[in-house]
Amino acid sequence: MRIIAGRWKGRALVAPPGLMTRPTSDRARQAIFDQLWHAPWAGRAVFENAVVLDGFAGTGAMGLEALSRGAARCFFMEQDRAALAALRANIVACKASDDCRVIAGDVTAPPIAAAPCSLVFLDPPYGKGLVPRALVALQAKGWIAPGALIIAETGRDEEAVTLPGLDVISSRDHGAARLCALRALPDCGVPAS
Repeated sequence: MRIIAGRWKGRALVAPPGLMTRPTSDRARQAIFDQLWHAPWAGRAVFENAVVLDGFAGTGAMGLEALSRGAARCFFMEQDRAALAALRANIVACKASDDCRVIAGDVTAPPIAAAPCSLVFLDPPYGKGLVPRALVALQAKGWIAPGALIIAETGRDEEAVTLPGLDVISSRDHGAARLCALRALPDCGVPAS
């Protein structure tokens, strides 16, 4: 697993042993970032000086890729101990400690936001309905900025993510995964449950 593009292009990333973490493959990550780079609803400006949230961060590959491409800073949320160790090692390997903050905890029960994020990645374990729960919790705690772009990965057979306050702007299947891009409406948040 490597950083695909940007200032850290080619930098190897470590993953924790075992099956608890399912890192997004280089190929799927390439597809996500190619889409973000070239889609009419995204583009280079999505990354430039963005504040990023990498929820269910695992190795941190999504957030580190965004930083490599020009994001200003990234918050990583992860609760698995082995994944946290790999995440912290990857941040150090990229010499990105000044631009990163690791929050050890559950994305579906986050702390109050340190800053609203304009780019959010959510890649939880499949089949548990975690994306909608995470989005409601993150919005309630101020993590999702008005107009934020959210990239959510779910299992292909899971129900589509539809919540008030979010527009689905793209949905694509990649193997066993479904990648959805959502935009937070500027004047309407996701209601707290």
